[in-house]
Amino acid sequence: MQTDADDETSPARTTAGAGATPFAQQTVTLTRQAYIELVMAAKQWKSLHERATARAHWAERRHQHEIEKARLRELGLREELALARAQILDLRQRVFGVRTEQSMFVAPSGRAVAGAPRPRGQQRGRPGHGRRRAAELPARCETIELDAVCPKCGQGLSAFPGTEDSEVVELEVKAYRRVIRRQRYRPTCRCGCLAGIVTAPLPPRLIPRGKLGVSVWVNVLLSKFSYGQPTHRLLHDWFDQGLRISQGTITDGLRRLAPLFEPLGQAWSNQLRAQSHWHADETRWEVFVEHEGKIGHRWYLWVFQAQDVVQFILDPSRSARVPGAALRGVESGILSVDRYAAYKKFATQTPGISLSYCWAHQRRDFLRIANDHPALWSWAMDWVDQVGLLYHLHGRRRQAYGDAGCIDTAVFIERDRDLREAVNAMQRKCDDALGNSLLATPARKVLQSLKAHWSGLVVFVEHPWLDLDNNAAERALRAAVVGRKNFYGSGSQWSGELAATVMSLLMTTRLWKINARTWLIAYLQACADSGGRPPAQLSAFVPWQMSASQLATMRASHRGFDAS
Repeated sequence: MQTDADDETSPARTTAGAGATPFAQQTVTLTRQAYIELVMAAKQWKSLHERATARAHWAERRHQHEIEKARLRELGLREELALARAQILDLRQRVFGVRTEQSMFVAPSGRAVAGAPRPRGQQRGRPGHGRRRAAELPARCETIELDAVCPKCGQGLSAFPGTEDSEVVELEVKAYRRVIRRQRYRPTCRCGCLAGIVTAPLPPRLIPRGKLGVSVWVNVLLSKFSYGQPTHRLLHDWFDQGLRISQGTITDGLRRLAPLFEPLGQAWSNQLRAQSHWHADETRWEVFVEHEGKIGHRWYLWVFQAQDVVQFILDPSRSARVPGAALRGVESGILSVDRYAAYKKFATQTPGISLSYCWAHQRRDFLRIANDHPALWSWAMDWVDQVGLLYHLHGRRRQAYGDAGCIDTAVFIERDRDLREAVNAMQRKCDDALGNSLLATPARKVLQSLKAHWSGLVVFVEHPWLDLDNNAAERALRAAVVGRKNFYGSGSQWSGELAATVMSLLMTTRLWKINARTWLIAYLQACADSGGRPPAQLSAFVPWQMSASQLATMRASHRGFDAS
């Protein structure tokens, strides 16, 4: 490029005719000022372009960041919405749905459906047991005669040997008065050692000067603490049958009877601490008294069930202090429980105690996921099937263990290997699922709980006789829960402690297949014979101390009945 210093304003010139030379070969003549201005303008536009490009790039990044924030916010809102819907489903199930998982199954839609999968009662194609004849009941024979004649000729009918027999079972409950007439005697000798008139002694009474007999108190105790019937409803039933007893008479009588059961309660405690495996659970129990340091009337009824004994404990708290007191002095054993923190603290304080967590509760977590989060239904039900497989394999291994009585048989070894493989596979599946970053939050929480309690959930692997769940304790609490729903709880601390003691005795008799009514009548009659005090010897009323003949007598009228 050339410049003309003499003519700074001369126009650009070309060395050839216009359009004859390519642009790359053409020259332009500019003044230095124009050149400088063009260079500065180019630099300015280049700088503006760079800044505009930087701003566009920064705006693009900010836009992408805002999009990511919006996406995360949307995901959070979707999770909150799913959680809210799950809470609505859960609350709806709690308020309007069925109460237990035994009476529901999860439909493919993810909603709980009430009712059993199959109709109850006698199934078609299955043999029935037939009509039971109550041959053990006393019989009252009734003869029905026919006073008839031939409708055509009017001649009478002659008797034919034999009868056509049928039976109808009736129930008769009748109150009566025992009129006790004590014979009086006059001595015929002249020794002087006898009074002028000698009267036969009074019969023994359970409550001194009390007007109600043993049978009345047996019915009161069974009605209230075994069948969950409110006292006022029982008295109304008796009133309809002609027996009038006031509520105060029953309350005062129960207060007098409470000390009679204290020695048995101590024997129950000693036997409980002598065991090596327990089921434990607790439920609320209202006690309508003011207790120092406690606000409100909610107390707790704890149950501890071992192989030989069931014991209830009433306490105002739900702390680890209660199992610590119930199992005071115990150094080792296995405690089957749910995942409540008090049991964990107790196990921490007692290193020899191992906690065996309930698989039914863990299974319930997966069922709740299936019900509350329809999108996770398949995932949750797959885990439910895995838990069911554990129950199946453990049952097969337990059967082999029980049949053989030892653990060195080939069948047991094979089934034990199958169970251990299933347990290891479940653990690996849990770890793999937790390693998935896309796992939904509700599912992750359930698996985190599963992993946190894994050591307690697999205690049964080394103990073939151990239950996978804590249903034994929950069944033992059923009478208490029914009673709480019907009469709310106890009006005083002594009545609450009496309820715990009597329910301990009755549930233990059921555990030993002893007829509770027979046992109560025998024990209260023994107390009456002792002058309204506990008998000196309790072995005849403690199941694990009874002889075989005594057990057979107590079981005679039980006949395998089990209301649980």
